[in-house]
Amino acid sequence: MNPLRTLLVLALGAALAACGRPADRGVTTLTYASPYPPTHPFSKADITWMKHVEQASGGRIRIKPYWSGALLSSDMSMSEIRHGLADIGLITPIYARGGAHMLRAQSGFYGGIRSLQDQVAVYDCLDRRFPAFGNELKGLHVLAAQGGNFPGVLTRNRPVHSLADLKGLRLRAQSDAIDVLRALGADPVNMPMGEVYSALAKGVIDGVVAPADTIKSLHFAEVAHHFTSLRFSRGAYPARAMSDRAWQRLSPAQQRFLAESRRVWEAALAKEVLRAEAAGVAYASGHGVEMIPFPAAEQARLDALYNRFALDQAQRLSAVGLDGVPVFREAQRLIAAGPIACAPSPSGVTP
Repeated sequence: MNPLRTLLVLALGAALAACGRPADRGVTTLTYASPYPPTHPFSKADITWMKHVEQASGGRIRIKPYWSGALLSSDMSMSEIRHGLADIGLITPIYARGGAHMLRAQSGFYGGIRSLQDQVAVYDCLDRRFPAFGNELKGLHVLAAQGGNFPGVLTRNRPVHSLADLKGLRLRAQSDAIDVLRALGADPVNMPMGEVYSALAKGVIDGVVAPADTIKSLHFAEVAHHFTSLRFSRGAYPARAMSDRAWQRLSPAQQRFLAESRRVWEAALAKEVLRAEAAGVAYASGHGVEMIPFPAAEQARLDALYNRFALDQAQRLSAVGLDGVPVFREAQRLIAAGPIACAPSPSGVTP
């Protein structure tokens, strides 16, 4: 964000901050900001939560949304919400430029995770146990955590039936998958998702590591013809938050109400994300995209390799004064144990 735009948005945010105070007698209006349009699956879940808040509060709390990046960017959203550009907003610590090292790294500690619900459950346990999570969220009150669909591999012309088939493929991938792909002989590159369609069409890359929903939502069916349902594990992260200054303006009853609405928001997010994946799979069948299953033994090999590099990443957190290894170990213990049940905090008292 350039300095002039920052000043303009800060000024607008300061003006909007007053919206957090009752506009009508007994009514509190809170602003909400997202970089996505209202038609995006994330935004549809946000709207479900907004309707719940208004209905369940009897109209005493209302949410005024600002979509499509009108107030909020993708990479600076945590700072923007802290500074009051909106009362509540979509935050993306996994893309933050700084100040969220643990939150970004921990999303890669979930090798072997099986569902969106388990992603969020493991995140909640880690958040309760390790103070580093809260330290990186100072000035924010998390209102929802979010998991995500598991990325597979979508390729232009070469189908992938095993890990060996990845060798030599130039693939766009997220940062936590790059070391794994290199170890398998692929040539991973990191580029904005908005550039992937063009890169696939021109043959600059052979494929992309992405979930099945992109087959439809990003029109990848037009430029790629094979989707392999291997699962690059991913974790949950805090995804919707309220600024502390807006939180402090609320009454204790309003604070409890918003805290209790968290599960409604998380359930709506899971529903919309899964719905988008199902739409992508259905779209593939009628638009020339081959859907390829992935052998369980190969998936187990991928999970083990993924965890090997995740441990390396956990160890590298020591360079910024964080001990990531216990976080990685606890995430893996929770996943291996089956139904997610949080261990007691080190003091013996669950926060």
